[in-house]
Amino acid sequence: MRAAEAAASSTGTTASAPRLKASGRAFANIASFYPELTAFRRDLHAHPELGFEEVYTAGRVREALRACGVDEIHEGIGKTGVVGVIRGKSTVSGRMIGLRADMDALPMREDNSFGWRSANDGLMHGCGHDGHTAMLVGAARYLAETRDFDGTAVLIFQPGEEGFAGARVMIEDGLFDRFPVNAVYAMHNWPAMPAGTVGINRGAMMAAADRITIEIKGKGGHGAHAYQTIDPVVVAAHIITAAQTIVSRNVRPIDAAVVSICAVQAGDLGAMSVIPGEATLVGTVRTFSARVQAQVEQRLTELCTAIAGGFGATATIKYERIYPATINTAPEAMFAADVAESLVGAKNVDRSMEPSMGAEDFSFMLQKKAGAYLRIGQDVREGAFLHNSRYDFNDEILPLGAALHAGLIEQGMPLAATRSSQQGKAAATAAS
Repeated sequence: MRAAEAAASSTGTTASAPRLKASGRAFANIASFYPELTAFRRDLHAHPELGFEEVYTAGRVREALRACGVDEIHEGIGKTGVVGVIRGKSTVSGRMIGLRADMDALPMREDNSFGWRSANDGLMHGCGHDGHTAMLVGAARYLAETRDFDGTAVLIFQPGEEGFAGARVMIEDGLFDRFPVNAVYAMHNWPAMPAGTVGINRGAMMAAADRITIEIKGKGGHGAHAYQTIDPVVVAAHIITAAQTIVSRNVRPIDAAVVSICAVQAGDLGAMSVIPGEATLVGTVRTFSARVQAQVEQRLTELCTAIAGGFGATATIKYERIYPATINTAPEAMFAADVAESLVGAKNVDRSMEPSMGAEDFSFMLQKKAGAYLRIGQDVREGAFLHNSRYDFNDEILPLGAALHAGLIEQGMPLAATRSSQQGKAAATAAS
């Protein structure tokens, strides 16, 4: 990180001490190297890479982990994934906790003008994964220096969250076989929340994301002689309208679901009098429960088949389950809330945060392990939410996010518990 700070200094992009404050030794320690952490984050922002192409990013993470003095660095897990291992002053507990940060960027143009804007045309860190990576690197430095915990910290730098299911790929590549963590945690910046706040709940945090593709086949012909055709555009229009009744008339009001047809392709805009023979609809379904997910899939298939058949056309539905719902386990979620509260106070921790209909591939990890997904507030900057071309991660929250990661390790595997256990055993032995 020191090299990155020097480079940033030469372009006038260095930062002083953070204005955002929090409690605890970890925050104070990490805040002391805030300028380096900021420079590291901005260097990543300037060099965005897509999923499974994070060669530069993974290399910078590797260099940072080596400089931090972690015990082990494992590369190439899930293609470009990196895992760092830090052992505490004691490992008697046998516990192992994972912390995950995503590394990839988005295929979008950046419209910012600051010195660390994207140097890769058409690519941008528009979701803050550069900040997520930097926060976990900050935690790594602190944990490797202090090691005030009883167990093993596993730092997971994951590729390909943005549509590539990088979490699943890392798992399939043996992530949890090689590092059998007892619990795993992740966090995401949230511009709609003020900086210095944290949100979480006991259950669903993000929805399942499914892709639907509906292929309609009719009979094309002349627009002036439509009676001789089977118009797939008319069929598509009826399917689009009918699909909206699934949520309003089939899904229980107390269950959440979204059915959105987001793209329609049919005919040629230059051919005003040609009725096409085919039409394609593409969209997404969002749900929180497997039962509702299956219900929507079944009802959508029934509607499309029946509507197309009623017009003499055919409809083929391809229903792809992309990401499952991100479901926290209650004990780990409330533990994470306790850790957050120790940093920012109870009034700044929302323990019953409303879930989002967005999706997140950390869900694959939570299908395998207990754990929790948190949101960390960062403020809306210049009106730019996530995936906006003018978005930028708020560097002020870097020490807080890093300290939150560190707290999950220190409080999840406390040395004090080991000492108490050992003292209790000694007392029992003496009494016998």
